[in-house]
Amino acid sequence: MDDAPAGRSVGHPRHCRDNLGRDGAPDAQKRGVKPWLHKQGCIPTVSAAYVCCREDVLHRYAAPPDPARLVICFDEWPYQLLDDSRPPLPRQPELPVRDDYQYVRQGTGNRFGCFEPAAGRRQIVVTERRTKEDFAALMRTLVDEWYPTATVVRVVLDNLNTHTGASLYEAFPPVEARRILERLAFHYTPKHGSWLKIEWSVLTQQCVDRQIGAIETLREEVASWERARNAAKATVDWRFGVGEARTTLARLYPVTTPMAKY
Repeated sequence: MDDAPAGRSVGHPRHCRDNLGRDGAPDAQKRGVKPWLHKQGCIPTVSAAYVCCREDVLHRYAAPPDPARLVICFDEWPYQLLDDSRPPLPRQPELPVRDDYQYVRQGTGNRFGCFEPAAGRRQIVVTERRTKEDFAALMRTLVDEWYPTATVVRVVLDNLNTHTGASLYEAFPPVEARRILERLAFHYTPKHGSWLKIEWSVLTQQCVDRQIGAIETLREEVASWERARNAAKATVDWRFGVGEARTTLARLYPVTTPMAKY
């Protein structure tokens, strides 16, 4: 899970590449250093805090399903609303729909997503903002409407500054904020760690990896995808556990020293 997602390979400007010739520098080896390649991703800091968060999340993913203590993966992503500057040309035989390269910005939207891997169920809410109040409202919906019978909802989420219990105290009176938080347990992913958000990648590829100009259209498209995906009970077969992490990612664990005796 800690391997960074594939980044972009970025080449030097044309005048730099041409100076190298077809095969690069005169003494370059076929499998040697390629200075024009660049891969961008997350480089985690080796620390006990990083390892602690990672193992906590892996334990949550590996835990047997328990209706009283559900595990929910939560995330949110902004979405740039873009409209056509000119009407596209209609499809013709042997020709695709042709769009103009220019577009008109129509603001932004936000998608809150909750995914229950054990049941293959996801719930997605499209909002106009992504404030602390919006996060708090989603957490109340999570415990009161979507999972009212669960004793505790264990939410795996990242370290965005709005993803805290304090957001609920800013949105609700103290009694209401406390009531909601008594039903929640937050499990944070490691800071500056790249985590494969498989389900949300499917949403992007199958539904919203295109130009959408109105937030209502975005809501309709996401809701249609959600219904189809839930009907199929599509889920994620998670196979990477703590044991594998301690073996294959041992380099990310801090070096321990013998404890002193007191």
